Amino acid sequence: MENTRRMKLQPQDRDFHSGAVKLEERIDNAVESTYSSGGQIVKEREKAQKKDKRVYEAVKRAFDVIGSAIGLLVLLPVFALISVVIWAGHTGKHVIYKQRRIGRGGKEIYIYKFRSMVDNADDVEKWLNPKQLRQYYSEFKVEDDPRVTKIGKFLRRTGLDELPQILNILRGELSIVGPRPIQESELKFYGDSKDTLLSVRPGLTGYWQVYCGDGVSYKNGERQRMELNYIENRSLWWDIKICFATFGALIRKAKRGQ
Repeated sequence: MENTRRMKLQPQDRDFHSGAVKLEERIDNAVESTYSSGGQIVKEREKAQKKDKRVYEAVKRAFDVIGSAIGLLVLLPVFALISVVIWAGHTGKHVIYKQRRIGRGGKEIYIYKFRSMVDNADDVEKWLNPKQLRQYYSEFKVEDDPRVTKIGKFLRRTGLDELPQILNILRGELSIVGPRPIQESELKFYGDSKDTLLSVRPGLTGYWQVYCGDGVSYKNGERQRMELNYIENRSLWWDIKICFATFGALIRKAKRGQ
């Protein structure tokens, strides 16, 4: 009797199994379709982001070229006046100081500044005491730097010492807004993020330069965090805000006498 019953159920079992297989196939197809649809959405989103980035880079470069060209023409009398004052100070034979930095893609560049220090300022061992040397090698800047000339202090307070970098912008080595152009020895502070830092043009001004406080340094990692945050989230609107904020930062700096 049991064998007879089992044989009678076999066709039903086959129908049930066939239905289960079809249901499983439908589920697999649905899942595959969902993954395919989701993957397509991700691809479309990435494609749109790449397009937006290309548009941003093109507009930013156009703004850099136009802005630096106009700035160079308008500021020529200022360039001439500052050059005469530096030359008349008899503190060195060079009006323009050229410093080696690392640019986009790790390329070596030389940025231009009006000379605000004595001519042999690169000989730090000669000019700085042990405490100042420790600060220089850890933060690449020194408080009350004895190498800075009298006219140099004024140029630095007002930001006029960096005006010649307009030439760097026009040549495509710098942008108006970007991370600070750094020396090769500073790359060690960025560790595995150094490629991210070098993926964009350095800037004449930037997020770190404008918004950094007294507690922002390489040592605590805040400077790196600010620079990388700008790179990851940069936009035309943010660049415009930084440009306007730069003037406020220069005014505050001049009032503090820095």
